[in-house]
Amino acid sequence: MGTGLEGKYVLKNNQKMAYGYTTGSCAAAAAKAAAIMLFTHEKVEHVSLMTPKGFLLNLEILDVRITEKNVICAVKKDAGDDPDVTHGVLVYANVHKNPDTKHKDVKVHIDGGIGVGRITKPGLEQKIGEAAINRVPREMINKEVLQICEENDFCGEIYVEISIPAGVELAKRTFNPRLGIEGGISVLGTSGIVEPMSEAALVASIRLEMQMKRNNGAKILLSTPGNYGTAYLKDSMGLDMGRSVKCSNFVGDTVD
Repeated sequence: MGTGLEGKYVLKNNQKMAYGYTTGSCAAAAAKAAAIMLFTHEKVEHVSLMTPKGFLLNLEILDVRITEKNVICAVKKDAGDDPDVTHGVLVYANVHKNPDTKHKDVKVHIDGGIGVGRITKPGLEQKIGEAAINRVPREMINKEVLQICEENDFCGEIYVEISIPAGVELAKRTFNPRLGIEGGISVLGTSGIVEPMSEAALVASIRLEMQMKRNNGAKILLSTPGNYGTAYLKDSMGLDMGRSVKCSNFVGDTVD
């Protein structure tokens, strides 16, 4: 059974580049599947997920663990032809409920577990101390879990913990430590879909890091193309590289 992205691609340099799906889509699908199993106690092998981009995904559910109190399951990230460091990682959702007769509706609590970073500096979407799960993935998770609760006439609190065990090591290869996100990677995605070789995503990361530094009081910004430039300026000129932003080849975009 396919994921729903078969035949969907973009053309880059006259090559067909396959779409993938974001960590946010993985988290929402895993949370949906775990919520279903929490109420039915029956194993789910696939779930459907409508992404904000309008692509309907059909994702396989892996590593299922069902107990009386909670359900844990995972979805494997597929970045398509995008060189994404998170390609192939397992994104887990751990879901449990707390029925409360005082509640006339459903309250979904979303948090991060192992491998999902924590915000340590201001200027990002989430507040200091919160899990680095961005707004759109949170909305996707909330929507899917609420729907399952409504279908099962559940009122009360339901807790969703997203974890990405491989994220602890992967975070060292991302912008996260420089952005003030510690302990893991971010759960990202605005469309639910990964567009391969997205230059816009890298430029957005540069812009986000610049914004974070400004929000933390920086008046002067130092930009370097990469590790060699950073090392040269630090060793030869004694500059504070904590104020620097790496711009890769996107010098013009960074200046703009």
